[in-house]
Amino acid sequence: MTPLAPTPAPPAIGRPRRALLAGAAGNFVEWYEFGVYGCFATVIADHFFTPPPTGDGAAAGGAGPLIATYASFAVAFFFRPAGALLFGRLGDRLGRRTGLVLVIGLMTLATTLIGLLPTRAAAGAAAPVLLTLLRALQGLSAGGEFGGAVALMTEHAPPGRRGRYGAWQSLTVALGLLAGAATAALLATVLPPAALHAWGWRIPFLLALPLGLTVLWLRTTLPHDPAPPPRPPRPYGPARGATVRAVVLGVGRIMGWSAAGYTFLVVLPSYLQQTLGASFREALIATALANLGFAASILPAGMLSDRIGRRPVMLAGALTVALLALPLLHLIQDPAAPAPAKAAAVLGAGAVVGLLAGPGPAMLAEMFPARVRCTGLSLAYALANAVFSGCAGLVVTALIAATGNTDVPALYAAGACAVSALALASLRGDDHRRPLR
Repeated sequence: MTPLAPTPAPPAIGRPRRALLAGAAGNFVEWYEFGVYGCFATVIADHFFTPPPTGDGAAAGGAGPLIATYASFAVAFFFRPAGALLFGRLGDRLGRRTGLVLVIGLMTLATTLIGLLPTRAAAGAAAPVLLTLLRALQGLSAGGEFGGAVALMTEHAPPGRRGRYGAWQSLTVALGLLAGAATAALLATVLPPAALHAWGWRIPFLLALPLGLTVLWLRTTLPHDPAPPPRPPRPYGPARGATVRAVVLGVGRIMGWSAAGYTFLVVLPSYLQQTLGASFREALIATALANLGFAASILPAGMLSDRIGRRPVMLAGALTVALLALPLLHLIQDPAAPAPAKAAAVLGAGAVVGLLAGPGPAMLAEMFPARVRCTGLSLAYALANAVFSGCAGLVVTALIAATGNTDVPALYAAGACAVSALALASLRGDDHRRPLR
C-alpha cells in the first residue's frame, strides 16, 4: 500500500515584524480591559455587588462589595487554565493564527457585553451572576492569548532577539494597563463624579469593540503560519511527565512576576482608596506612574537578557521586590513623605516588575518544544496568573479587612518573589543562545 504523501505546510508569515504586530496587538486589547476593571473596581462593586438598601434606607458597606468584585475578577483567572488547554492545543495542532483569531473574537464579545450589562438596581441578583459569567469567558480567551502570541513572536524572532520580541508581549500588557488607567483618569477629569458613577464607567468597556475588531481584522488577514511538526514516536520525543514538570517549574519562575505585577499595577487604585483614603484621581495617577515605570523597563530588560541571559535579569527583579517592597510601601503610606518621593516609589516599583516581565515570555518559550509550546507556556502562565494574580486583589483586600495590617500588599508580593527567585536560579546561563526546540 502506497503511503499518503504529506500535506505541504501553508506558507509562513513573511516577515518577523508582521508576526510581532499580530501577536502583540491582541495583548494590548486584553490588558486594556483588565486595567479598566481594576480602575473601576469600586464603582463596579457599588453597581453589581452592593446589596439593596435595608428597610431603614441603609445599604451594606465596608469591604464586602469590593471583596466580591475581586472574587469576580479572580474567576476570570481560574478559567485561564481551561482556555490555555483549549486554545493552546488548537494553536499547536492547527497553527498559531487560528487560535489567536478565536481568542480575540471571544474577548471582544465578552468585554463589550460587560459595558452593556444592567446593574443590580435594574436586574437584581442576576446582575452579578451575568458579570461573573462574562468574566469567565474573558478568562477562557485570555488563557489562550498568551501562549499563541508568545509562540508566534518568539518563533519568528531573528537570531539573538527572542528576548526583545517576547518582551513586546509584556510591553503591550503594560501599554494596555496604562491605556485603561489613562482612559479612566480622562473620564474622571471630564465627567462629573455622579455621571462617571452612573454611566461613564461603561465607556471604556464599549471602546473594546472597535479595538477588538481592528485586531481581529489584522489577524485574519495574515497568511497562515505553519503548524508545528506532528508528534514524533515516543522514544524520540519528551515524555508527558517532562512537560508537566516544565509547566510546574514555569509557574514557580513567574509567580513573583504575577503577584508583584498585579499588586503594584492593578490592585493599587483600590488599595489607595479603601485603605489609605486617597481620592479616585490620586489613585489613578499613582497607577499611571507605576505602569509608566513598568512599560519603560520591559524592552530594555528583554534586550539585556538577549546579551547576558534570562537568569541574571529576572533574578535581579525578583530579589529587588523581595527586599524593597515593604520599604517602598511604607514610604507611600507615610503622610509626611514628599509627593515626589512617593511618585518615585510607585514608578520604581513598576520598573522592577519590568525586569521580570521583559525576559519572561522568551524564558517560557525556551522551556517547551514546538509541538507543545502553545499549550505548555499557556498553562504555566495561566496557572501562575490564576493563583498569584487573579487572587491578588481578593487576598490583599480580605487580609487587610481581617487583620488591619496595611502592609499586606508588600508582604504578598515579596513572599511570591522570594520563592520565584529560588526557581529562577535553576535557569541555565546559555538558554538565550540555544535554538528553540
